Amino acid sequence: MMIRKLKTAVILALMSVSALPIAGQDLLARQAPIDRRMKAVDSVALHRLIQNEQLESPAADLYADWDNKYAHRATELPDSFRIDLRHFCMPTTSRVLTSNFGARWGRQHKGLDIKVYIGDTIRAAFSGKVRIVKYEARGYGKYVVIRHYNGLETIYGHMSKQLVEEDQEVRAGDPIGLGGNTGRSTGSHLHFETRLCGVALNPTLMFDFVNQDVVSDFYMFRRDSYQSEGLAANKLRGVGAQEVDNDDSEDEELATTAPAAKVERTIRYHKVRRGETLGHIARKRNTTVNELCRLNHISKSTRLMPGQILKYN
Repeated sequence: MMIRKLKTAVILALMSVSALPIAGQDLLARQAPIDRRMKAVDSVALHRLIQNEQLESPAADLYADWDNKYAHRATELPDSFRIDLRHFCMPTTSRVLTSNFGARWGRQHKGLDIKVYIGDTIRAAFSGKVRIVKYEARGYGKYVVIRHYNGLETIYGHMSKQLVEEDQEVRAGDPIGLGGNTGRSTGSHLHFETRLCGVALNPTLMFDFVNQDVVSDFYMFRRDSYQSEGLAANKLRGVGAQEVDNDDSEDEELATTAPAAKVERTIRYHKVRRGETLGHIARKRNTTVNELCRLNHISKSTRLMPGQILKYN
């Protein structure tokens, strides 16, 4: 009975199609490829619209506006957000970190300091659009802020020269400035910040400067754990990364499973402060003046400059 009903339904469907005028059938046949082409055109137009919106304001789904006034202004953070770290470029080829993210000299240091020399090329970490190019005498000095398509904003401070303009589109690896010592700085270096919705994240959560690589293809930001993860990341990939405490394995797991920086355990770095001498540094670092001279290829009479980086063990 069921098979008979099915046959009847098929016959009726065929009869209904055949009942259409020949001209009507031809019209439907001609319309089909047109519909397919229109669908393709709509897809291309939509893709172009999305691209244009991204060019106007990268990561517009995270940021309510685009302005060139504030270097950073904290807005509401998402509970979680996956940051795409692929297609990156290290902002500098320097592997020497001189100051970690976090508490420093009684205040919060919102970025990572990397040793560069005046005139060294500084590059965009990811593709995006330049939001700010300014000079701040008591802070960043000559600096650049870029908003990226992955949701991050990066800040590059203390440069001697900026090579880009506001609202300029840049690609990962494009030169954006030259290393310097402008603003509130005690020696040439790059101050590098990574921010999400204006809130500073520890760059070592994502970047491994010693190995000149990113930690992973993606970083999963979580509002309730990013701060503790940042502390653990300092131990893995920040200044003194070779001094990781094995008792902190739980924190290290939070900072992702990337390996610790491959620094020789016997070599550490000291950033010279104003007024310090070789003798003072030797006592502070539990070494000798002769050993400092040997490691750094200097003599006992060498004049130390604030911000200079010395090796010790």
